[in-house]
Amino acid sequence: MSSNYSEDDYLDLLHTVIATGEKRDNERTGVGTRSLFMSMLRFNLEEGFPLLTTKRVPFKSVLSELLWFIEGSTDERRLAEIHYNDKIGNIMDKKTIWTANADNQGKELGYVNTALTKHLGPVYGKQWRRWETTNGKPIDQLAELIDGIKNNPQSRRHILSAWNVADIEKMALPPCHTMSQFYVSNDGKLSCNLYQRSADLFLGVPFNIASYSLLTYMIAQVCDLQVGEFIHTLGDSHIYENHIDAVKEQLEREAKKYPKIKINKDIKSIDDFTMNDFELIGYDPHPTIKAEMAV
Repeated sequence: MSSNYSEDDYLDLLHTVIATGEKRDNERTGVGTRSLFMSMLRFNLEEGFPLLTTKRVPFKSVLSELLWFIEGSTDERRLAEIHYNDKIGNIMDKKTIWTANADNQGKELGYVNTALTKHLGPVYGKQWRRWETTNGKPIDQLAELIDGIKNNPQSRRHILSAWNVADIEKMALPPCHTMSQFYVSNDGKLSCNLYQRSADLFLGVPFNIASYSLLTYMIAQVCDLQVGEFIHTLGDSHIYENHIDAVKEQLEREAKKYPKIKINKDIKSIDDFTMNDFELIGYDPHPTIKAEMAV
């Protein structure tokens, strides 16, 4: 066992799901899974930024997606602009982690899908920044969350939700990471618990761990707090059958020390962060392990 206990816990979960998980069919993707219901992982953010080390996790993709959510966009081509730091005319043929969903599912739902725009419906960014109410007045959940953390830190209502029941059928993909709750300790540390209804352990979960940990760092900074823990509560934890060999390769590796994350301290608003405001320090992962995403 390595000294990186939280990544060891993740590896143990991979092993458990392969060894004991139920074999289940998946009608949406056509690829079967091995599944375990309800598990939890914990990461101490004071000890480092939990970007997994037993395979390379593309931090740039994690960051660009999170900034896209924060911006409130639901256009996959806008994500490409953020990721490649270029204008739409120059990135028309470049892919992002959402391209397949935009191409395969956006068409089925009737959204505009051209070289210039690929709308995904009211996915995460829309729900975070413009949750539609019955009276037609949108709610900026992220802004209200930050205001609450600043002005009423001991509240039990520091919630960010993407699971808008009225909008599920309009989305290209229903939210996998559905709700997060934030907690301010008496010594000024911000922690986050994410509930994820559907957890693709090999491809998706490493992204989700890094994304919500990074969001916790960012909110802590704009609220003048330190970071505490990221807790990841997983509903249906699964490994796709076509990922089994890749997972077994990962399980042969030993976890290394997590990197540090350096964030531009001049940024005081959640809306002002850019790709250039973040630097990974000391990230030395094992090589990438490729696997096909089930869409």
